[in-house]
Amino acid sequence: MSSKTEKPYVLRVAEFIYLKINEIKIQNPEINNIQAFEIFMSTKDYDFVSSGEFHNKWLLELKNNDFIDNKTGKKINNETLRLLELQKDSMIKFLIKIPKLYYTKSHFPLEISQRAFDHLWRVCESYEMWCKETKQNNLIKLNL
Repeated sequence: MSSKTEKPYVLRVAEFIYLKINEIKIQNPEINNIQAFEIFMSTKDYDFVSSGEFHNKWLLELKNNDFIDNKTGKKINNETLRLLELQKDSMIKFLIKIPKLYYTKSHFPLEISQRAFDHLWRVCESYEMWCKETKQNNLIKLNL
């Protein structure tokens, strides 16, 4: 993989989320992106990311492998590890989930749910932006 198309480590979780939302759209071709994001927010994959477990599992794998990434074969430096910890913390903070309180009586999302939705959307937009910048348009599925 050339350095131009080598995915930055901070996009690993974005790609995970993006592909899961795309799977939802494939399984439900009649829904739009917004509905796919909302469905994703009720899945175990969302819980996996929002709890910090995605990052915890990955960071533990790195630690057990002398901080060499299994996908790239490269050693991850301390600065990148700190960025991944910050990313984990922001995922936990922004994707907080309060069961059964997603919508108000008027069917509008609660502010906390809207904040989580907005964060997911921005994360997926950043993945698409990277795909465009590296001219990998074939990876763009949602067209956000």
